[in-house]
Parts: sequence; structure tokens; C-alpha cells
Amino acid sequence: MSGPGRRPQTTIFTTMSALAQRHGAVNLGQGFPDESGPAHVIEAAAAAMREGHNQYPPLAGVPELRQAIAAHQERWYGLTPDPADGVTVTAGATEALTAAMLALVDPGDEVIALEPSYDSYKAAITMAGGTLVPVRLEAPEYRLDSARLAAAVTERTKLLLINSPHNPTGTVLHRDELAAVAALAVERDLLVVTDEVYEHLVFDGREHVPLASLPGMWDRTVTIGSAGKTFSVTGWKIGWATGPAELVARVQDVKQWLSFASGTPFQYGIAAALGSDDGFYRGYAAGYQERRDLMVHGLEEIGFDVYEPEGTYFVTASVAPFGYGDGLRFCLELPERCGVVAIPTQVFYLDQSPRPVVRFAFCKRPEVIAEGLRRLGAGLA
Repeated sequence: MSGPGRRPQTTIFTTMSALAQRHGAVNLGQGFPDESGPAHVIEAAAAAMREGHNQYPPLAGVPELRQAIAAHQERWYGLTPDPADGVTVTAGATEALTAAMLALVDPGDEVIALEPSYDSYKAAITMAGGTLVPVRLEAPEYRLDSARLAAAVTERTKLLLINSPHNPTGTVLHRDELAAVAALAVERDLLVVTDEVYEHLVFDGREHVPLASLPGMWDRTVTIGSAGKTFSVTGWKIGWATGPAELVARVQDVKQWLSFASGTPFQYGIAAALGSDDGFYRGYAAGYQERRDLMVHGLEEIGFDVYEPEGTYFVTASVAPFGYGDGLRFCLELPERCGVVAIPTQVFYLDQSPRPVVRFAFCKRPEVIAEGLRRLGAGLA
């Protein structure tokens, strides 16, 4: 974090988006869809605006959305958060995460997170006065080593921050991997925050298992979700935290000093969206699996070493076949050389040392992905 009088460091996403604009590049870097959300979701929010739902919502979120979130957790996972005091709506998942770190982490505490890890994790932990302790998922499998996780726990460890489906690798933690996390949390009496924003983006028949659903985990786990990823409305910034009332209350106590509340008509839109039928959710995952396959096969044909993701809407690939040992240098040259933007995965590591791996986002229309692949093939030939 920056010290007094210093400006915060510009994120890699800001840098690469600026390069995309400058060079007219296809932006396969930042993770936002290039199409609007489902019509019935958009209309629900528009109807809420017309009906006058345009002022501040309650701190915890409008009752309709809290009830819909609780119903969603029970429908998919058998979890039963109380809509009254076990659900709080946030300005996106990032606010939920930041509020959770500020609420649950004290100065000097250690927080273990899987590495590579989304860049806001370190910022939120540092703001709380804590220290991020990374447990690395090693390429090419990017699986969780439970022995490595256990070895990272010290007397200062307060909390485990678990992200599955995992950004940026696309790993979906297996039930046995999660069971090992749960056993460790119970044995060492650790709190857990889970980032599950890609919960409905799992491929090839895999299962998303919330940690909170495993034995001994409900009372110690805050689960974070987001509407932006599932319903392609990232600009609405509607996220949530669910769990036992005592933990959710602590998150909400911090959240009131961040945004207090936001997005009233969008909250009504997401309340309607969460009740979508099973066909919507199946079609959503199937459509993104097709885009994943398009991206993976296209990158392989161009010559990348590709790690096929099990979930999320990101593909990681090695640029070593093109003579690069530094993914950052590759990505900084890519917009001008190929007219494409990607993200170097080294920014998701604590040490940020050069690594030859980059991340491409396939949350774009198939024709945009195809154009990006065409440009990559031509520019790297």
C-alpha cells in the first residue's frame, strides 16, 4: 500500500485497458462480458426504477434480494442463511471481501490465501493491518497441496481466504481438497472467507462445493457471492456476504462505513434473476464452456502451452514457446504487435517476479474471441 503523500499504484487492469483503447485492441484481458445481461433481468431492474425504487435501500439490502439470496443458497447447496441477519448485500464482491478483512482481521494477524490470488486480496488484508501468506498452486495442474496449506499455519494465522472456482487459474477445488481445508480450519480454530463469485461457471460436469456446507464450517465461514459474473451485469456492482449472524453482522458493521448501501433498482433486478429456472443456469455454463473450448483450441493452434480451466471465464497460457520468460513484457508489447490485450499472471503473485504465463478472458462474444485469435495468430507468426 502507498505511504503518506504517495499515490496508490495503478492496477494492471487500468494499464492494459488504456493500451487497448490506444491501439484499438481486442480486450481479452479484463474480466467483463461484452454483451448485456439477460432481458428478464434488465427488465426487472427497469421496472423497479419505474416503480419508484430509486432511493437508498436498507443497509443490509432490500428484503426481496436478501430473501432471494437465502433461497439461492438453500436451492443449490442446502445452506440456510437467515435473510434477516445472515445476508448482507454489498457494492460488488470486492466490497464484501474488503469489509470481511476489515471486520475479521486485526493488526498482526496472518491471512492465508491461494496463490496466484486476485490482486484486491493483498490490498484488503494490508488495509486491515494483516499479512498475506500465500500458498501456491503450482502449474500445470494448479491443485491445492493440503500439506503445504497446513505448514503455512502459524500461531498468528487468523483466517483462510479460499477462492474456488479460482481466478486466475480456473481450478475448481475437489470435494476432498475442500475437506482438507475444512479439517484444518476446525483443528486450528480458524475463520474462513470464501470467494465463490464464479460458482455457476464450472465445466465438464464438475461440482461447485461451498466450504460452508462441509461439517464444522458453517459457524466459521463467510461466503461471498456476486451477481455480476452469473448474470453478465458487472457494472451493477451487486454482491453479498452470507453466513452465521454473528460473522455477517461484523461484516455489515464495516460495510456501513464504505458504501452504506447502493444500487436499489439493481437489487430488485438481481432478486428476480436469482429465481431463474435451472435451464438458464445450465445454458449459461454450457455457453461459456463452448467459449472456453474456442479459446483453448485457438491458443493451442497458435502455439501457446495452454492450461484448460475447470471453471471461471479465464484461460492461462505459457508464452515461453514464443521466446518470452516475462509475461508482463509480452502483455505490454501485445496491443501494438497483435492488437490484443491479455493480463500477465505474475501480478497475482506476492513477489511479482517474471513468469511466462498470461491470462486471457473468454467472457466475450464468440466472434470477438475469434477475431482476437486471428490477430494473435497473425502477429505472432
